[in-house]
Amino acid sequence: MSEHNRRRRSISDIIDEYFENFVAWAERVRETIMERPSWNCRTCTMEPLREVMVTTDEVIVTVDLPYAEQNTIEVKPIGKDTIEVSAKMRRKISFDDFGITHHRGEFQRFHCQTRIPVPVYMDRMEIRFKRGILEIHLPRKHEYEIPIE
Repeated sequence: MSEHNRRRRSISDIIDEYFENFVAWAERVRETIMERPSWNCRTCTMEPLREVMVTTDEVIVTVDLPYAEQNTIEVKPIGKDTIEVSAKMRRKISFDDFGITHHRGEFQRFHCQTRIPVPVYMDRMEIRFKRGILEIHLPRKHEYEIPIE
């Protein structure tokens, strides 16, 4: 491509792109840091504890599902960078079980959505469940798209 056919980006375009990326990053950080209830009384669900670990070859998502019925565990990809985990509990859990008296409600399911921070192959997902811990292994994509102008 000749030099005069390439579009030069103006400094304002570069600054706009920088701030758009910054705002998107800040929103992701806010979602992870902001404290919010880990339950939903309307749907009778609790959000389980989870951790995302990124290695060179894969992403491992660990989800704590105590009292989950193993045959009801569902793991579904939602888009290219998010997975949804849900499972029915063996017994209902209420706020009273935690010593919370200023709320009422019972929970009978676990439910969460987890964002995967790097590109992965969702169709090659491997799932293991042992002693109340769900492990989801997702192989990483090492392909990079290079936009052609």
